This record gives sequence, C-alpha cells and structure tokens, in this order.
Amino acid sequence: MNRLASPAQLRASLIRWSLFLVPAVLLLGFMSGQLAGSGDGNPWFSQLSKPGIYPPPAAFGIVWSILYAMIGLAAAGVCSAFGSRYRNGAIIAFVVQLCLNLLWSPMFFLWHNISGALVVIVLLDVAVVVTIYLFLKVRRWAGLLLLPYLAWILFATVLNLQFLQLNPNASELDEGSAVQRIEM
Repeated sequence: MNRLASPAQLRASLIRWSLFLVPAVLLLGFMSGQLAGSGDGNPWFSQLSKPGIYPPPAAFGIVWSILYAMIGLAAAGVCSAFGSRYRNGAIIAFVVQLCLNLLWSPMFFLWHNISGALVVIVLLDVAVVVTIYLFLKVRRWAGLLLLPYLAWILFATVLNLQFLQLNPNASELDEGSAVQRIEM
C-alpha cells in the first residue's frame, strides 16, 4: 500500500495550515467588522429599534472570535487533506461562504442596507450548508466544527429579519442626528 504522506507529515501539514488560516480568518473577520463600523458604537445602528432576542453587544465579539477560530481550524483540516477528491470543491465553497460572511457587516453597518444584508445572510446560510456537506466528505471533524457557525448565522438571519421588520425605513435615518460618544 502506497501512502501519500506519513501520519507525522499529515499532522505537520495540519499544523502549518492552522497557523496560517486561524489567524487569517480571525483577522479578516475583525477587519470586516472594524471597517464597517459594526456594533453599538455606530451612530446609525444606535438609532435602530432592537429585537427582543438581541444579545448583549459584548456577546458578538466573544462568539465571533471563537467561531472564526473554529472556521479557520476546519478549513485547515480540509486544506491539509491532500488526496481527497472533494478537497478542491470544499475549498472553493469555503472561500465563497467566507466572502459572503465578510460582505454582511459592510452591507448592514456601513451601507445601512438591512434588506440587502438579509439577502447576503440567506445566501451565506446556503453556502455554509454546502461547505459543511463538502467538509464532511473530506474530514468529518472539519464539517462538524462548522455546525456552531451554522447555528449562529441562522440566529443572525432571524435577527436580521427582525431588524428589518422593526426598522423598515432604516436606510433613511440621518446618521448626523445621532449622538456620538467620545471617550477620553
């Protein structure tokens, strides 16, 4: 039986991919949120009516940090699975879902387009389901590692819909009339 790589080589490959992808995914997620001005510090967002299920703002940073680390680790598991016939398709699906993920914050917080953000997040839901399916075919643990991410974005989809229902004219809000907080 010919092996493509020894178990030690496979572990080393997973570690190398993890050392690259986990920080890269964390950084991209952080940059997307920062550049979009996401969160309660956004004057436009502060004016919006919040749904009853809206979690405390601190929860988002904690949850997304954990999820981005898990997403990066799952991707590293797939990228290091040389020889899998589903590997390339899984990587493409991963990149597509990550681009949709990174697009959501600017769509919602920067461009104030709640309905556009809803379209993006529904597409993200579908892309993540496809990614999980393909990841499961490459490495079962990598697909399972994405299940909390799917649960969170499905919750975020409901939140997005409720924001749209509570704030149908949100794009017309004047950001200049909002109170701006300055910390010294």
